[in-house]
Amino acid sequence: MQNLPGPLKEVVDQLSGLPGIGPKSALRIALTLLKMPREKAGGVGQSIIELRERLCLCEQCACLAESSPCAICADPSRDDAQLCVVPEWDALLAMEDMGVYRGKYLVLGGLLSPLDGVDPSQLEVDRLRSRLSEGGISEMILALGATLDAEATASYIKNLVETEFPGVSVSRLAQGIPIGAEVKFMDKETLKQSLVHRQKI
Repeated sequence: MQNLPGPLKEVVDQLSGLPGIGPKSALRIALTLLKMPREKAGGVGQSIIELRERLCLCEQCACLAESSPCAICADPSRDDAQLCVVPEWDALLAMEDMGVYRGKYLVLGGLLSPLDGVDPSQLEVDRLRSRLSEGGISEMILALGATLDAEATASYIKNLVETEFPGVSVSRLAQGIPIGAEVKFMDKETLKQSLVHRQKI
């Protein structure tokens, strides 16, 4: 990569700084942009520049949107009594792709992570308190994942809700053996979670 012309190296360096893109992938993307007609490449660049300008955070749920409130928060057919808490916007997209959940959301903006220096003040905890203070929410669903950071965050939020909003029930997404899998192929932690969160049939 050292022998690249200066302008090309600069683009490769910028692209390889993005998550999931290594130097080789960055070079392929840069070369693809070079082969594009000038107008098309310019359109890609302009859309990247406008990305930050045309998006905002929804004042109610903190998800990325073109306007505030976002389409989900403004939808009168959504159930105001259910609030699903997700760590990031892409988790909200995954929940929406199911087409099953019809409540509202709150995007935390990450997970608690003492090792990385992420504490409650860096998450949307105040926005969560504000939403719960408005009343009307009877169930909060934690869709945070099953990592150590997710567990710590879930525990923190559960304690907060039980202390400050005792009328709100807290649930979480089920954990355990995925559909189509066999018990003999499961790791110990997955089996443990499956047993702890077993369901009556």
